[in-house]
Amino acid sequence: MRKSTPILLTVTVLLILSLACAVTGVPAPTEDINFLGTAVMQTMVAGATQTAGPGLPVDPTGSPLPTSTPEAPTATPTITLSPTPIFTATSSIPLISVSVATNCRVGPGRVYDRVGALLVGEVAEIVARNPVGNYWYIRNPDRTDGLCWLWGEYATVTGNTGVLPIYTPPPTPTPVPAFDADYERLESCSGWWVDIELTNTGGVTFESVSLTVRDTDTDIVVSLFSDSFTDLDGCVDSASRDRLNPGANRTVSSSAFAYDPTGHDLRATITLCSRDGQSGTCITETINFTP
Repeated sequence: MRKSTPILLTVTVLLILSLACAVTGVPAPTEDINFLGTAVMQTMVAGATQTAGPGLPVDPTGSPLPTSTPEAPTATPTITLSPTPIFTATSSIPLISVSVATNCRVGPGRVYDRVGALLVGEVAEIVARNPVGNYWYIRNPDRTDGLCWLWGEYATVTGNTGVLPIYTPPPTPTPVPAFDADYERLESCSGWWVDIELTNTGGVTFESVSLTVRDTDTDIVVSLFSDSFTDLDGCVDSASRDRLNPGANRTVSSSAFAYDPTGHDLRATITLCSRDGQSGTCITETINFTP
């Protein structure tokens, strides 16, 4: 109904103009058909514009212009929360391991008897420590119901050691003399002699040595008596030590044969004593070998 109003208004205006011309005798103007068409079209366009819905654009033909589709909102990225790590409480029990296999003894020192050993890769519980703090009293790895002392030189300790009691070591046992002897090599310069390696495995310091080597093939014997431990190094050098302390080792050279005993069966008898002149506490070992 609203669109017909501009058309009726235009027709009414034209009728009034025609009557006015007829009354005054003024010849009616020639109608410009193009002008009227244009006016009518503009009026229609204006009416169509007025009746268009708010916010809806139109083109000159009266058709609504296409509107852009609103862009969909971009989704906000969701933040993924990483789970909070759960930490396991460290055991407070003091434990010990070693980087080198270490003997475990009845007391904190080499003078005490060996009753076990802690090997690389093994772990033992610590029960106490000595006053100095260089030995640990642990559960014996070789005896489930026993305890022993472990040297801490190669040890790694974990756990709370501040609560460990301090144990007083047992009395030092009476030192016992002991040593190991091994054939090392045959050397020569002006004659041929054998080198014997000595290791003090007991608790007594040795200060003198006697070394007798018998060729059992020829029954020839060479002997040495000395208050030092001397290692001859060919014709060039030699090294001497006055003592062989517990845990230490020394190489001792025998007296020389006048011939090459290579391939012969030899027997070496070694006696070590705690005082000079082959006196004091003495112990003897015998070994057989073929250079």
